[in-house]
Amino acid sequence: MGPRKLIIPPISAAAPGALYQQIVDALKREVSEGRLAPGTPLPSFRGLAEDLLVSVITVKRAYEELEREGILYRRQGLGTFVAEAAHERSRDAKKERARHLLAEALREASEAGLEDAEVVRLLRALIPRRRTVKHGNRT
Repeated sequence: MGPRKLIIPPISAAAPGALYQQIVDALKREVSEGRLAPGTPLPSFRGLAEDLLVSVITVKRAYEELEREGILYRRQGLGTFVAEAAHERSRDAKKERARHLLAEALREASEAGLEDAEVVRLLRALIPRRRTVKHGNRT
């Protein structure tokens, strides 16, 4: 089985974040959402660079960061693959990012003078109804 064609959003200099970080975030999302299973071969630096219309150096930097995080691993002469612990590590990273964003939102809410109960109501309103029903927690 050869490297699979990745389906990730276009990488753009106009989008927030560095190009390599956009690739890192997209690959983490693919892993955490189960579209890239452990052991899945990834495209070569050059192949992904051509697909995304970015430099090989940009892809190399993204792959290296994901390798440092334990999400990818490389085998000389064989290529780059999704690591066994990738799903868990990717979900942990996403959970930490969510915690950071929620903390930032709480700071903003506090600065806006919102009471705790008001913040909780806002958060509950943002949680999709289908998600609470899917998990059997009808709130």
